[in-house]
Amino acid sequence: MNFQKVGVLGSGIMGSGIAEVAAAAGSLVVVRSRSRATADAMLAGLETSLAKQVEKEKRTSKEADAIRSRVTATTSLADLADCDFVIESVVEEISVKRAIFNELDRVVQHGAILATNTSTLSVIELAMETSRPERVCGVHFFNPAPAMSLVEIVRPLCASDETIDAVTAFAQACGKEPVIVKDQAGFVVNALLFPYLNNAVRLLEQGVATKEGIDVAMKGGCGFPMGPFALLDLVGLDTALAILEALYAEFADPNFAPVPLLRRMVSAGQLGRKSGRGFYDYRR
Repeated sequence: MNFQKVGVLGSGIMGSGIAEVAAAAGSLVVVRSRSRATADAMLAGLETSLAKQVEKEKRTSKEADAIRSRVTATTSLADLADCDFVIESVVEEISVKRAIFNELDRVVQHGAILATNTSTLSVIELAMETSRPERVCGVHFFNPAPAMSLVEIVRPLCASDETIDAVTAFAQACGKEPVIVKDQAGFVVNALLFPYLNNAVRLLEQGVATKEGIDVAMKGGCGFPMGPFALLDLVGLDTALAILEALYAEFADPNFAPVPLLRRMVSAGQLGRKSGRGFYDYRR
């Protein structure tokens, strides 16, 4: 299947990044945002991203203009009706996503594939909100979507081979490296990554080393490009907490039980880069 028109539900960092990737692959893209202000902000952010790529000689001005011309923004879900493929990328709350998939099923043409960019939630629960469960799957892009090469293609029990093949081909057309994964909490990357991040917080809480020391140790000792606390601040501590809670709810593994310090920081609004303060201070 060749996706001529791709819908993206959500205009945040991930939604905007997915829109850019899909447009760069040649698809027309319509992004649905909750308000005109956030829709305009998404388009402005896309223009900034493309301008930086031109400045760094990663794209020509002509290529950037062509990508920008293929992206439109709307506040109406009805504008996604004629899309071949719709990717949901909103808040990581299963009740919100279930309501969205129920509505998308009624609005979007029946032959279209519906996908979620969830990083850890059950895809089968979303699929069963629709009348086309065989055409629902997960397509988990990583942040920032234009730069990160991996896409996890999440296959729920109900998805057809044709759906998985079409979405895998789409990811490849976007220049990504798709990996097909089972529909279980955390998939591959988060199931391995978040126990590591959680245990880093546990070491800090136990006073084994400072956050700076732990970050230096993991970069120098394991060759990681970023230490666990810098990464948690980038991901968002609230997002990390939600992922750990979902993992613990499914597996009841103590490694997935969020460390109390993480909960307290989220309660205090210290969410990382997006709030200006997390394990590190970004307000300066």
